[in-house]
Amino acid sequence: MTGRGIVLLVLAGLLLAVAPLVGDRYVVSVLTTVLWFAYVGQAWNVMMGFSGLLSLGHALYVGLGAYVSAALFVHYGIGPWAGMLLAMLVSVAVGTFIGFLGFRFGVKGVHFSLLTIAFAEVARIGFDHIQWLGGSGGLFLPVEAGVSDPLNLRGSPTLFYYVILALVLGALALSRVLLHSRLGYQWLAVREDPEAAEAVGVDLFRARMTAVAVSSALTALGGVFQAFYFNNLFPEQVFSMGRSIEIILPAIVGGIGTLIGPILGAFILTPLGEGLTFLIEAGGLDLPGLKQLFYGVALVTIVVFRPEGVWPWLARRLRLVRQPGEEA
Repeated sequence: MTGRGIVLLVLAGLLLAVAPLVGDRYVVSVLTTVLWFAYVGQAWNVMMGFSGLLSLGHALYVGLGAYVSAALFVHYGIGPWAGMLLAMLVSVAVGTFIGFLGFRFGVKGVHFSLLTIAFAEVARIGFDHIQWLGGSGGLFLPVEAGVSDPLNLRGSPTLFYYVILALVLGALALSRVLLHSRLGYQWLAVREDPEAAEAVGVDLFRARMTAVAVSSALTALGGVFQAFYFNNLFPEQVFSMGRSIEIILPAIVGGIGTLIGPILGAFILTPLGEGLTFLIEAGGLDLPGLKQLFYGVALVTIVVFRPEGVWPWLARRLRLVRQPGEEA
């Protein structure tokens, strides 16, 4: 990244840091939603963007992380910071099991994507019938007005805003470290040409399983945040195919395989979606599905005009990254 790019990145971070101090409750709420999608988009990007594994059922890991942490809190009084460890372990166990089935039996490409959808749908139906977790009626976390307890993620919207901002920055830093590590180069090699990567000594099974484990663990952490932010969980929502699509859209719009792409994509899609919802409500219109239609149009537009995503194009236009052959 060029000096200009670093300066803009630092300025963006500073603006986000002070946003709750100058914005009202609604602005904080929208920014929290934006950052959540940026975070889970970055987590999904580890699988698809770095190692070429298309998962269309990533809501599975959000739901597992949310339900495990919420159940521990509701039934046993275990706080989210301890509960998130088990939530991540459960998600990694399920994710690696799916990966094992896929990679050991040669399930690749679109068939692997269908496998991820199938497991998410099984979870949605299964959790709908587990009464200990609320079943179809939902699982609700206890809320006390005016209580500020960061250890149990109980507090104001500003508290949750800074938590998700820290998660986004942490995921960005971790992704950069991984991408420039030996493992990251193996992922890229597997993504570009699995046969060639295997020919030079890359263990395809190990590299792919590691990508699945990292991605599922990070996504589960996003589920923990969702559970304590909204204080309610419904299988039809948290495991839905629509939620999986919402998770992958920021990376597709911003730029799959890039570090900034999922964040930029979230800042493009979510505010536009919220603005569209506001206009519909203000106009008193009853147009169900319009938001999904908007996302579809946005996706088609990006695929047609900017197939590599907005970030690579924007970075070149503003000279935010060094071009190949350009001196440092």
